[in-house]
Amino acid sequence: MKIMSLVIPCYNSEDYMRHCIESLLPGGGEVEILIVNDGSTDKTAEIAEDYQARYPGIVRVIHQENGGHGAAVNTGIQNASGLFFKVVDSDDWVDREAYAEVCRTLKQLSGAGQLDMLLTNYVYEKEGKKKKTVMSYTNVLPAGRIFTWNETGRFRKGQYILMHSIIYRTAFLRKCGLQLPRHTFYVDNLYAYIPLKDVKTMYYLNVDFYRYYIGRPDQSVHESIMIKRIDQQLKVNRIMLTALALEEIEEPRKRRYMFNYLEIVTVISSILLVRSGTPESLRKKRELWQFIKKQNKGLYKRMRYGLLGQLVHMPEITGYNLSLPVYKVVRKVVGFN
Repeated sequence: MKIMSLVIPCYNSEDYMRHCIESLLPGGGEVEILIVNDGSTDKTAEIAEDYQARYPGIVRVIHQENGGHGAAVNTGIQNASGLFFKVVDSDDWVDREAYAEVCRTLKQLSGAGQLDMLLTNYVYEKEGKKKKTVMSYTNVLPAGRIFTWNETGRFRKGQYILMHSIIYRTAFLRKCGLQLPRHTFYVDNLYAYIPLKDVKTMYYLNVDFYRYYIGRPDQSVHESIMIKRIDQQLKVNRIMLTALALEEIEEPRKRRYMFNYLEIVTVISSILLVRSGTPESLRKKRELWQFIKKQNKGLYKRMRYGLLGQLVHMPEITGYNLSLPVYKVVRKVVGFN
């Protein structure tokens, strides 16, 4: 069995997918690179087929009708043959030395009992910015050994476990039954949130593995694009709010972390609606918070009257007149251009 399946969801990715694929090839025969062509209309399929022909047994291509990022990840989960599972977006890449260390570590852990999730650092590769921001977990996670939630520390605001840092055990991911919605952006939040309810064992490898590119004007995390697609952000937000009951999570530190993550996603939705500034967007903000109150009054009170909830509800915060500390946290999490 391959040690890891690396899934690349691709939609019209001809301009940058080669860089992504080339960064994964050094894994050699120990890994499987699954390129999921999600109904592309450019040369994505042709490029993918070329790599499959040149690297048989390593690169595998799956073509499907367009279903969005979530559908491509679902296909990857269904077809992965590796012991572990990693999503690498087609405009991102991985660091070669860190990649080798990740593969070595996964091999060592493959026979040491069942590991649910391995975490690494990721780097914001922001266009035009010389100093790169590294998201690490050295202050909150024990490194170099298997641990549980009871051994974790307190995550800072702006410090979260995102898709970029996660490697799941494939069997665990299938068992937890994750199914991402089709034709929906921002499903990476669901990928990094919903399975956590079942995660028991973790391992933190302190290497800067994943390189998260920020800079394309049409990128889904560009602030103006997120405002245009706010209904999809709200859809994901509502799924997170209803997917599980936080009060039923037994581990206090896991419950606290998941609340903080759910809170920041809700704050992101609220800030985008405020920054849009239209009567319709402000109505949607009110409806979002009414939805939370209807679903779970205890969760609503905790969010609404927490620091972030109070800041995004201040009457003087309208349009672009936002609390700078809150917006800085949001920028760090989302990586706005």
